[in-house]
Amino acid sequence: MTSPPRPDDAHPYLRAASAGIRHHTRALTRSAPATPMPVDRVHLDVLHAHLTALHQLLDRLTDAARPPHPAAGRHLATAHTRLWQATAAVHDAFHLLPAASADATECHPERLPDGPPVLTICQRHLAVGHAVRRKTTPNDLKGPPHGHTTHRAA
Repeated sequence: MTSPPRPDDAHPYLRAASAGIRHHTRALTRSAPATPMPVDRVHLDVLHAHLTALHQLLDRLTDAARPPHPAAGRHLATAHTRLWQATAAVHDAFHLLPAASADATECHPERLPDGPPVLTICQRHLAVGHAVRRKTTPNDLKGPPHGHTTHRAA
């Protein structure tokens, strides 16, 4: 007879990713008073990769929640939109930081398959952007966050 899984054993990879982010945040906080770590393009590229992975996970969770729990699905859809906005802001910040070469500062979608490795953030961003545009309206992307309710539907 097997015992049911414990709640804290669920989703070990997601828990490990969250623990990694907490560890990185603490490391930045500890070094901040002495010598602040400069933000660089590599840092933002890795953060963008994490945000796009979260976006894809949230997309699947939203699709799964909508039919049986429409109210929860709407809140997850709002989170999905706001996460995309955060991802877009990180992508924009990436391009505002100094690049190793002058040619690497702009997105060139026409060169992505054969372009320099620095454009992988642009490839990733365009791929997720296509998925966002299939499910989200421009008004949703520009609008303020929806209200949040804490009561459960009966």
